[in-house]
Amino acid sequence: MADQTRPLGAQISHMLKDRGVDVIFGIPGVHNQEMYRGIEEAGITHVLARHEQGAGFMADGYARATGRPGVAYVITGPGLCNIMTPMGQAYSDSVPMLVISSCLDETAARRGQLHQMKDQRAAAETVCDWSHEARSAEAAYALIDRALVEFETERMRPKHVQVPIGVLEGMAAISPYASRFERWGPQRPQRDEYASTQVAKALKEARRPIIVFGGGATLMGRTLCTKLAMASKAATFETYAGRGLIGPDHSLHLGSMLARPDSASVLATADLVVVIGSELAEVDLWRKELGHSCKTIRIDEDPENLAGLPQEEVEAFCVSSYPMMEATWELIKDAEINTDWSDEEVIRLRQRWRAEVDAEYPGVLPVADALKACLPDGTMIYSDMTQFAYASKEVWDMDEPGHWHHPYGFGTLGYALPAAIGGAVGRDGQPTIAIMGDYGFHYTMAELGVAVELGLPIPIILWDNGKLGAIEASMVGAQIAPNAVIARNPDFVKLAEAFGAAAVKPGSLDEMQAAVRQAFSAAGPTLIHVTPDIA
Repeated sequence: MADQTRPLGAQISHMLKDRGVDVIFGIPGVHNQEMYRGIEEAGITHVLARHEQGAGFMADGYARATGRPGVAYVITGPGLCNIMTPMGQAYSDSVPMLVISSCLDETAARRGQLHQMKDQRAAAETVCDWSHEARSAEAAYALIDRALVEFETERMRPKHVQVPIGVLEGMAAISPYASRFERWGPQRPQRDEYASTQVAKALKEARRPIIVFGGGATLMGRTLCTKLAMASKAATFETYAGRGLIGPDHSLHLGSMLARPDSASVLATADLVVVIGSELAEVDLWRKELGHSCKTIRIDEDPENLAGLPQEEVEAFCVSSYPMMEATWELIKDAEINTDWSDEEVIRLRQRWRAEVDAEYPGVLPVADALKACLPDGTMIYSDMTQFAYASKEVWDMDEPGHWHHPYGFGTLGYALPAAIGGAVGRDGQPTIAIMGDYGFHYTMAELGVAVELGLPIPIILWDNGKLGAIEASMVGAQIAPNAVIARNPDFVKLAEAFGAAAVKPGSLDEMQAAVRQAFSAAGPTLIHVTPDIA
């Protein structure tokens, strides 16, 4: 057998390839160049970002689109700092991202080194699940494998491994067991008969049951979630992350309207609330409490989400939602269940809440409706922190789960474009679209060059209201004279064209729809500049 000793930086790429990694996002520098020695030889595609923040969002978008870890290579110091914002977003939204960086060999006794930080590892740990330094080849291999295993078996959150430059440059043997690496698969309990029996019993007895489906229920799939909802005759909500889990056959679906203030009064009428796979976080509700006072059942794989609940009111089960709720459905599917919910009540509530959204975000919904109508089946959407997305994610019923990605908890600007690039790379040939506001586009507009370079046919909806509209509204609501909410915008069409992208400013909704359809078959990205007066 030929000697397979290589510098460790090269071995890491070979190890990742052997474990199923096909794409790495990043930027090379003198500190991490050894990590680039083995990329091409290993057969990995490298996507060159224009900024480490873009690389991180691309890895995030890739992971959300494929379900596989998004991997990024960055340099010591500023490279790691720049990717910390995407790491924080990935932590908030439970995205499997592996960031591998270089680090200085020694920092205690030497000062003034290039890219030096006081404690790089500790800084990274503030925005990820864990951050460790590998001081040997064996440690690097063990930490990378640990990250990959935990992505499979625990709540998916970003990890960071840093390797000293001297260790990256040192010769190392091939990683152990590389040729026979296998995916471990989930190790969580597959069924909990007691839990299923308790939930089924509660659903059979309830007269005003409500089921809330969160992002953690996505693995249940639309079919099972809809069957469970219909068999129980419960009214249903989805969190923003759970959108698409309930199909149109369930007429008692209240949509992703939990953030409507009046939804609390609806929940107050329930005699049973079942929450599946949701933290019920601030960004799900925009209030402190769900609003109910009845029996509650919480089902979640993460024990952290179930800690501290009032035991006299809540029955909590820390289990995998799919097998448990499948067993629950089997127990109720043939039962005679009748509830007090009616189609008419749900229709009235949804109409009223839609009208509220329309009043809060004037001009958005006609454009959102027109956009939805022209998207091909299976389109994956990446949105930014923009009023267009805020309104749409309340009223836009998704055709399937896991196809609208938004920077929920951390709430980072500049997410949509690079994340859509990562998603498009991971879903080669399948439709992907980005939606962003004019101000958020400034954050990562340079990544448009990556989409051009890769020839990705991504329609980019740029919603331009000429201001930080949501911030202005918040200031007015707080009786603060709006200031610092307007920035001078460039000519977005000319800017996109300067990058080599196609660009258009449609004058009507029909023209916008035509531009979107054409963009999906273009040779590269198309920026579609939309202003509120289009409707």
